[in-house]
Amino acid sequence: MKKLLVLVLLSITAVDISAAQTKVGTSAAPFLGIAVGPRGVALGGAYVAIANDASALYYNPGAISQPGFSQVLVSHTAWLVGTKFDWIGVMLNLGDGNAIGVNVTQLNYGEEMLTTESNQNGGDATWTAADLAVGLSYARNLTDKFSIGGTAKYIQMKIWNESASSMAVDVGLKYKTDFNGLTIGMSISNFGADMRLDGKDLYNNFDSKPAESGNNATIVAQYKTEDRPLPLLFRAGISIDAFKSDELRFMIAADALRPSDSAEMLNVGGELSWRDMVFIRGGLKSLFLPDREETFTAGGGAKYELTAANVVSFDFAYQEFGKFGGIQTLAIGITF
Repeated sequence: MKKLLVLVLLSITAVDISAAQTKVGTSAAPFLGIAVGPRGVALGGAYVAIANDASALYYNPGAISQPGFSQVLVSHTAWLVGTKFDWIGVMLNLGDGNAIGVNVTQLNYGEEMLTTESNQNGGDATWTAADLAVGLSYARNLTDKFSIGGTAKYIQMKIWNESASSMAVDVGLKYKTDFNGLTIGMSISNFGADMRLDGKDLYNNFDSKPAESGNNATIVAQYKTEDRPLPLLFRAGISIDAFKSDELRFMIAADALRPSDSAEMLNVGGELSWRDMVFIRGGLKSLFLPDREETFTAGGGAKYELTAANVVSFDFAYQEFGKFGGIQTLAIGITF
């Protein structure tokens, strides 16, 4: 318990320092803040304490050892202005309270015609942009109620001929109590090195004294882009069963978020389930965030038992995104 308290205090201190040294909206790789999995999305993002499927790899890697099963989860989101956001996670139960996982995140901006100052109508050439993150996770149950784990991940951003990459870690923990399913979860995401774009388009010929003859006008010089920090994010949340019977269960959850590149906010959500087979969900996102675009969320899902040990699940979510309209997320999961 002493080690846990030290870890939490160090985590909060790290976030405080990061928040003091960064400005709103200036971080690299903002795609790391896009919520994954329709269940977590439909709950308004209030998922760090629930986190009992493969999407825990994103919200709270310290939780993947608690479910006691393995799962593959594939999620697709029709993201903003025609972009596509895809996530796949694999959570493997190793037994004896140990679990590992791997996940891949991609935000694809699509393809557009390449235009220049002299050719503004474009031609056959096109340009693309995409963001990628690949993570490897491990978690362990320290007791039957408390687990802790982490993720090491590689992050890459690419736009046309320029790219940037970095390494980062996530750390999470989860604690279950005996009181009405009350669960506490915490996580720190994207603690890593700064990113800086580099590529062949930043190299140009340079003449230091163009007014004088005899100079070498073909010296290669490079434009240096600015270093940008990763979007460090601290989450702390709780979930509890507001009502539970043999047939029905209503669970509520709340997450407090402190990102390094934005203001503090609160996510809340609730889930009504029937026999742990059919689910209706709703939530409110980014509460208390000034000028927020994300507002309410909703969704549902269903499970079907293929065998006693194999279950397939289907989930969907809708989130309102202000002037950008509505966003839909779909996922299929296979538990084994």
